[in-house]
Amino acid sequence: MAHIYEYGKKDRRRLERRVSVLPGVQAELDKKRFEIAVRAEALLLQHRKEGVSEIDVEDGHVDKYVILQDSFKTKREAKKLGNVNSALSIEFGHGMVVQKRTDKNGAEFEVIIPAHDGLHILGRAANLPKTKRGKKEKLD
Repeated sequence: MAHIYEYGKKDRRRLERRVSVLPGVQAELDKKRFEIAVRAEALLLQHRKEGVSEIDVEDGHVDKYVILQDSFKTKREAKKLGNVNSALSIEFGHGMVVQKRTDKNGAEFEVIIPAHDGLHILGRAANLPKTKRGKKEKLD
């Protein structure tokens, strides 16, 4: 029978760091990241509007990341198209938004964008449990 000795948080962290960089562990993380990225890409394609958001993958020092990101270079470019934080809105949703825009003739008009719930693309792709993130009420 094997005995496992607990030496403390410091030793546990050292062990976790060593195990996390093993080639087999990194290969499994790559495999999982690929599966999640493929599912996320399929879910993003089902979104009704094709835009500038895309699924990207990144390598950290140890971790692997699947990212839903906007491909805007600057906030000014995003504001010009009215898509500021579109990746955030796709994932978590937003409230009703009223935007002022100008047409070809220079006349200003308002556009009302209705509220919608988020699609939780990354959460669903990774099979994470959906959590409600509403306002917390104070109980007296």
